[in-house]
Amino acid sequence: MLFINVGIMLSVYVGVRVFEHYKNSSTMLFKPQNSHQMEEMAKDNPQAIEVESIKKNQIVLEHDHYFKVSGAAMGLAVACYVYPPLTLLSVGITSYTAVPILKQNSLLKERHIKNDLLTSIVTVMCLIMGKYFSCALNICVYHWGSKMLVKSKDISAQTLTNVFEQQPHHVWILKNAIEIEIPLEALHVNDIVVIKTGEVVPIDGIIIEGMATIDQHALTGEAIPAEKGMGDHVFAATILISGQIQVKVEKAGSETSIAKLGDILNHTAEFKTSLQLKGEKWADNIATPMLGLGILASPIIGLSSATAILYGAPTNTIRVLTSLQTFNHLTLIANQGILVKDGRALEALPTIDTIFFDKTGTLTKEELEIGKIILCDELGEDEILTYAASAERRFTHPIARAIIQKAEERCFHLPEIEEANYEIGYGITVSLDDKIIKVGSIRFMNMEGIAVPSKIEAAIARSHEEGYSLIMVAINEQLKGAIEIQPQVRPEIKQIISRLRQRGVKHIAIVSGDHKQPTKKLADALGMDSYYYEILPQDKANLVEQFQKKGHQVCFVGDGINDAIAMKKANVSISLRGASSIATDMAQVVLMDGSLSHLCDVFERSTKLNTGLQQSLLFWAGYAVFNTGSASLLHLGVTELMTIYSLVFGLSVRNAMLPLKQLEHEKSKKADYSNG
Repeated sequence: MLFINVGIMLSVYVGVRVFEHYKNSSTMLFKPQNSHQMEEMAKDNPQAIEVESIKKNQIVLEHDHYFKVSGAAMGLAVACYVYPPLTLLSVGITSYTAVPILKQNSLLKERHIKNDLLTSIVTVMCLIMGKYFSCALNICVYHWGSKMLVKSKDISAQTLTNVFEQQPHHVWILKNAIEIEIPLEALHVNDIVVIKTGEVVPIDGIIIEGMATIDQHALTGEAIPAEKGMGDHVFAATILISGQIQVKVEKAGSETSIAKLGDILNHTAEFKTSLQLKGEKWADNIATPMLGLGILASPIIGLSSATAILYGAPTNTIRVLTSLQTFNHLTLIANQGILVKDGRALEALPTIDTIFFDKTGTLTKEELEIGKIILCDELGEDEILTYAASAERRFTHPIARAIIQKAEERCFHLPEIEEANYEIGYGITVSLDDKIIKVGSIRFMNMEGIAVPSKIEAAIARSHEEGYSLIMVAINEQLKGAIEIQPQVRPEIKQIISRLRQRGVKHIAIVSGDHKQPTKKLADALGMDSYYYEILPQDKANLVEQFQKKGHQVCFVGDGINDAIAMKKANVSISLRGASSIATDMAQVVLMDGSLSHLCDVFERSTKLNTGLQQSLLFWAGYAVFNTGSASLLHLGVTELMTIYSLVFGLSVRNAMLPLKQLEHEKSKKADYSNG
């Protein structure tokens, strides 16, 4: 029977490998080598792309197939004890399900003994000894773990894709005087892109027609929008808050967020923590001693117990369980609106003791707010605000929204304007109750020849120092007052800082290119440990390095191009969705809801993941000792220890899947609440 079993296994193995070789040879004709080749194949041979797309799902289907067949093989192995004629069929099916295990043999591939060799030996030895149920159980557990691993990886990757696909990825270009919508990655240098109010500038280029007011805090770190016209340069990820422009592309969109999606998913889906790598290395390193111990002990404790010793190096178990934990935590994080682009951040976050926050756009919101209202004569604050809000009520740029919101808070009745003339980049002129009202910048007042009182000139100088801007309000060619426009601090910041301190972060600071006074004022209001002002991009990076040289682990939270160098130097870099393209490309973690609300959630989840991984490795190191001791001292055979291992492995997988169960429970509660 021994030779028959071995013969069946060899025949099945060779047959399956020949079939796979034939199948792979036929599909290789369709396999593209790179994205350019895939594009060409899509034009010439759409069926080839379809084959490639189907191939991506084959791994999932293959693991599911082997798991189901191995389950049937285990049932058949039990039936053999009742009806022995089924033995040959059982051996054949079990041998078929063992092929993926035997294919992983490191001795043939790497000329090195690793844990997968021990798994193969256990499988073969169980068949040789006629322990069909033990063999089938071993294979079934192996395929079950692989299936759960692939499933979790697929869920994690899909969740990340769903989060990231919310980014815009189409633009309008001008071709033969006609506007055409194309994918962002299809842009070429010298194309003419049409950008309208409210849209994000998708590329770097030069304005060839039109004027606009552009929010470019991501580039400069300044909160106040800039006025741009023909001949001026514009940059990707800045926002057009008023006007319309045509931009000649100087840099094509090959480095856009959408183009980076594949790399991002590779960084996350293929990520292994250093703890996981250490665990796998440990298990592989003891594979040779375990094999030697099993061989030497076999004459003393018997072949069955000696075979069971080989389960003392659980590399596959560590690989499956640690990966399950990592993928499931990534899925939970992604469902909180957090995109982890580099898994190394998950390991580094629990060690962070210093956090630097960029000021504008990170600690402050895109929405502006009204500060003081400066009066020049008999008109009061309410009248100045009413005139300004009436003039701006038809516009949606941030300054107009701030003025209108303030008027609505005070429950003002805004009269209908009779006539309006908007000078893009300057201001607006309206007619109201036989009055000519002008609302806009100081440059607009100068252009209109309106005299500026000394009180307003002093306020302008003060506003520059404080880091805010002034909107002038003139009536019948006389300047009547000015409205302070200030950046709005994110409401969640104080609570975030408190939670970070509870987590042991020792030093929290603002790093800004802004002036001293507004930076100090914000730092004091938020209870920061320190602040750094008028900092150039390279100085931000130097500051990070200075703290690192003192032994600190630094996290940099930023949103602008001027933060990119510092983000690259930091141990962990975090950005917000809606930040500049280069900032989100550079960041290891992106908060996709555009706020800092979930910043502490990243820290908490990474701590839970690292704690879980440490506990798993310690547990399986202890199990290795238990397994070896039980086989050597208690003479437990492979069937008994295989059964114990399967139960323990099943409980461990259940524990590793708890984060995903938690997510499903939360989704179910939300669905019930919505339906109720």
